[in-house]
Amino acid sequence: MNKVKWGIIGCGNVTEKKSGQAYNKAPNSKLVAVMRRDAAKVADYAARHHVDRWYANAGELLNDAEVTAVSVATPPASHLEYAIAALKKGLNVYVEKPVTRTSQEAQAMADAVRQYNGKLTVAHYRRALPMFLYVKDLLAKHVIGDVRTVQIRMWKSIKPDLVANSETNWRVNPELSGGGYFHDLAPHQLDLMLYFFGEPEKYHGFSLNQSNTYLADDHVCGEILFKNKVVVNGSWSFNVAESQSIDLCEIIGTAGKISFPFFGNFVTWENEQDKQTITFTHPEHIQQPMIEKIVAYFRGEGPNPCPIEEAVTLMKILDAFTGK
Repeated sequence: MNKVKWGIIGCGNVTEKKSGQAYNKAPNSKLVAVMRRDAAKVADYAARHHVDRWYANAGELLNDAEVTAVSVATPPASHLEYAIAALKKGLNVYVEKPVTRTSQEAQAMADAVRQYNGKLTVAHYRRALPMFLYVKDLLAKHVIGDVRTVQIRMWKSIKPDLVANSETNWRVNPELSGGGYFHDLAPHQLDLMLYFFGEPEKYHGFSLNQSNTYLADDHVCGEILFKNKVVVNGSWSFNVAESQSIDLCEIIGTAGKISFPFFGNFVTWENEQDKQTITFTHPEHIQQPMIEKIVAYFRGEGPNPCPIEEAVTLMKILDAFTGK
């Protein structure tokens, strides 16, 4: 394959800085078309980002003869529809997280990938960031011995500072997002647990709506037992005082501890011999390292950095934690 020519379906906030410009900066990659139902907004986006063509209809973008790969960056309710439509056209697909609203939809997407013999990658892009590759390397080197337990705490106020503003706040509309802020943020966190520790053996949890500020549940708790006997406990609350906000992962081993924020830029580790804190500078476009791996995969030059089958497992965990 020559240069991967991208079309974005749903050029909203996530594509402004995190991904959109990275399609032009990654080697052998170019953004050639964008689509959004609001014609005025998509025309403005194309002008600002110097994109050759824009569409207000997804079908027109999928029929663009130059497009060879599609980035699905709409709210999750339409991910499955657009992914299948692109796969039917023989196009490569990159799907934002959460990959779908439910594990059943994720499985349908996986079935379509097999049916059409297509290539599809899920946007769990933290797998490619140096900060989390560093954590994975620490684990591989047994810097903290054998891992025994992992504690995740994500507590935020009713209006989390990590979440991008949108006109409709679709993230807390379960029909569009699959859930609430948990569905928006936890896929990054829990995917890293799968990336670090492998296949889960069992998982369970519960969720509830404590504040009744919106339709989605705002409090989630869950546990995962991995086949390697690592235990993960997670607590997510989106209705605490601003002063009690926290984003922390602690990986506890037989010889020490690794701790870091999922949405921060440092890793601290300590064992009986040493203690260090390493600070990282994330890429200007945070998805670019992942996009570079995806371009290589689409060109037949590397493995799939996040296959749909792994996202199905993740969605099963989300469903178990939220009682779906």
